[in-house]
Amino acid sequence: MIKPTPSPLNVSQQLAVLSSAPIEAFTAHLANHDVPQLHTGNLEILQHNVGKLCNQTCSHCHVDAGPDKTEENMEWATFEACFQVAEQCQPRIVDLTGGAPELNPHFRDAVKKFKTLGVEEIIDRCNLSVLLLASQKDLAEFLAENGVHIVASLPAVNEQQTDAQRGSGVFDKSIKALQRLNELGYGRAGSGLQLTLMSNPSGAFLPPPQSTAEQRFKRLLRDRYNIEFTRLIELTNMPIARFLDYLIDSNNYERYMQKLSSAFNPGAVDGLMCKNTLSIGWDGKMYDCDFNQMLELPVQASCKTIFEFSNELMDNREIALANHCLGCTAGQGSSCGGATA
Repeated sequence: MIKPTPSPLNVSQQLAVLSSAPIEAFTAHLANHDVPQLHTGNLEILQHNVGKLCNQTCSHCHVDAGPDKTEENMEWATFEACFQVAEQCQPRIVDLTGGAPELNPHFRDAVKKFKTLGVEEIIDRCNLSVLLLASQKDLAEFLAENGVHIVASLPAVNEQQTDAQRGSGVFDKSIKALQRLNELGYGRAGSGLQLTLMSNPSGAFLPPPQSTAEQRFKRLLRDRYNIEFTRLIELTNMPIARFLDYLIDSNNYERYMQKLSSAFNPGAVDGLMCKNTLSIGWDGKMYDCDFNQMLELPVQASCKTIFEFSNELMDNREIALANHCLGCTAGQGSSCGGATA
């Protein structure tokens, strides 16, 4: 099991470690399979990391979020710039993540505003336990009333495994939160309220096939807790931040990177989230994906923040790449939307 690490390597150290990995580089894999340099396509998803404040401190967290991250939260002026871009570009999906995005004081107002802009789908990436906080006692009802698609973290249908990764008592809280969401109609057929679960491995290995894992999760959650959900997303642990620390400390780094490299799947490239997603940091800086955001690899365009966004400058831009990208193309592929191949 992964043990929590108090502080990850800084960004420069992480990039240095990734670039020195004794593996075939991600860009070399693309060249060997005649995959051209990656460029963005149509912008379909605006993903906002609205802050790193979180009521949990998960051992695998690539955001390095936690209860002490009180200053790194998106301000209303930044939200307003995001609203302008959403109105201009009309993305199909607005994706709100964190930390625990619900702990941003502007979260609810932002959800309401995005709804007025005609966004087809609003996603809340929820850690579940936040729904049980005294300060958030009506949060589940708010999300249901506004038709927000909940993407909820649940590593396993196993208390020991989940608590080892996410903190003592988190599994029990997660089950209670899921049951509450079911009571409101989330995950129930015909309700129109989507409840997606998101799972990731608890160690230095690739996730199981998504379809197989989904069948298992649905059976066990239904039989043990009478819980229903819409679908399951399986994520590959990215070799950055706390998980990178774990890999190094446990002497698993080279083996894991070799595993990702050996499992490179060119068929997973077309579905990469960086092709149709713009990731916006809490401070308004723009990135090709949430992982690049955490490594501070900005978009390859002359405009770097949401305040200076230009469709013309951002369209068909070259995507910033590094060896952590191997995590998104290993095996079945991995993205914020699940498997890509």
